[in-house]
Order: sequence, then structure tokens, then C-alpha cells
Amino acid sequence: MKRLKTIYYVATGLLTIILLFSVNMYIFKHDDVAKMFTNFGYPSYIIYPYATAKLIGLFVIWYPGFKTLKEWAYAGFFFAFVLAFFAHVMINDGGQMTALIALILLGISYIFNKKTQL
Repeated sequence: MKRLKTIYYVATGLLTIILLFSVNMYIFKHDDVAKMFTNFGYPSYIIYPYATAKLIGLFVIWYPGFKTLKEWAYAGFFFAFVLAFFAHVMINDGGQMTALIALILLGISYIFNKKTQL
């Protein structure tokens, strides 16, 4: 059980670092991110709500009491990472690897969260 929890915490911690880095970029490098979102074809007004949603999702994943909301947070991150992967592929900016790594870490975090809750 200790090994399972260690894997869960490492994967979730690395995922958290990636998400906090992106939130940091959304807030403190807004102009650069707005250009990127425009290149993707997304409106730039969703940057701050998206950053807020990422922070709320992280809180829900780390807080042990939100079992049903945790499922929704994992699902939301799954769709966000899949869409981010394909958005980066479509404009060919090289950012798809971060989305793929985040997707893999999300899968590991989800699976080992389930295994540690048994």
C-alpha cells in the first residue's frame, strides 16, 4: 500500500507542478498566452476562468473528502489535456509533449488514487 501511495503522490505532485506552471503563465504572462490562444482559435477572454478552473480542479484532486467532485475534476483535466494535445499538434508549435506528459500523469494519478481508496 505504501508503494501505491508513493506512486500516487509523485504522479499527482508532478501533475500539480505542470498545472501550476500553466496557471502562472496564464496570470503573469497574459499577453503571450493570449497570442497563443488566438493562434489556437480560442478567445482570449477564457484565460482567467480557465486558470481558475485549473486551481479549483487541483484543490478537489488533493482534498480527500470530495470523492464525486474528484471524478469530475479528473474528467475535466482529461478532456482539457486531450484537447490541448491536439491544439498544439494542429498549429505545430511543439507544445504537445507537455500535454501528453500531463495526460499520462493524470492517468497514473487517477489509477493509483483508485487503488489506494480500496
